[in-house]
Amino acid sequence: MARVCQVTGKKPITGHHVSFSNIKTKRRFLPNLQKKRFFLAEEDRWISLKVSADGIRTINKKGLYEVVKELRAAGQKI
Repeated sequence: MARVCQVTGKKPITGHHVSFSNIKTKRRFLPNLQKKRFFLAEEDRWISLKVSADGIRTINKKGLYEVVKELRAAGQKI
C-alpha cells in the first residue's frame, strides 16, 4: 500500500541532502504515517485508517463520523 494519508492526502515529497561541501543528492521526505484503529460509534464498529499525525488532529477536531462521511463522498471504501 502506498505511503499516503487517507485523511489529508499527504504523500512523500522529494528534496536534497546538502553536504558540508554543498553537494546535493536526492532524498525523500516521508509523511508521519500511523496505522490506527478508531471506534465508529454511529455504526458500532472499529475501522482502521492509515493516517498522518496531522490527520489524527483533523479527526480530533472535526470528529470521526464527519471525516468518514467526507472520505466516503470522495469514493474511498471504509
